Amino acid sequence: MTAIHTSTSSTESRLREEIAEIGRSFRNLGMAPGTSGNISAKLDDGWLMTPTNASLGALDPAEISKLDWDGNLLAGKPPTKESFLHRAFYEQRPDTGGIIHLHATHSAAVSCLNGLDEHSCLPPITPYFVMRVGRLPLVPYYRPGDAALGEAVRHYAADHAAVLLANHGPVVAGKTLEAARNAIEELEETAKLYLLLRHHDVRTLNEKEIDELRDTFGAQW
Repeated sequence: MTAIHTSTSSTESRLREEIAEIGRSFRNLGMAPGTSGNISAKLDDGWLMTPTNASLGALDPAEISKLDWDGNLLAGKPPTKESFLHRAFYEQRPDTGGIIHLHATHSAAVSCLNGLDEHSCLPPITPYFVMRVGRLPLVPYYRPGDAALGEAVRHYAADHAAVLLANHGPVVAGKTLEAARNAIEELEETAKLYLLLRHHDVRTLNEKEIDELRDTFGAQW
């Protein structure tokens, strides 16, 4: 059932269009197979969330869910069952403007590996990963839709802009939706590099080089 909404601000209309455009881009890049993944954006009077069982490549901006901060549906179709992942970040990181969760191939593949550093699943291979994503903690496995996963994400969200859900995929928050988009694309590329470089002698950034990124760009590592 679709909720009825009679008034839409210009900001909300723009964000609805932006969510649909980003969803199409992810589908074209092969980062959002089937009906996997979800995208949200914060509004002054609530937040927008992609609907349940929706293909990110075929979103209708008018059908994107609008929720208040109590989780009530104000407009659009019912939201994804993973909306609690997004809410955990919004509540723990008040400056967050957009959040993206994907099942992109390489980052999902990394999430299935044994022996990951649970405090930082991917090493500092490139400065761009350090700057745009930062440390990527591993969240233990929970079945899809389990509300306990939201509480597990909440544990990390205050200190990290991104997490990797075990046997699942990444969730990334940004100050804007565009920032979240850039970060999760960087994460996926870094996961690809990590898998390509496994069993090779890899040079990662050292602490001095990471400190320089902190001092110059405000990197969170």
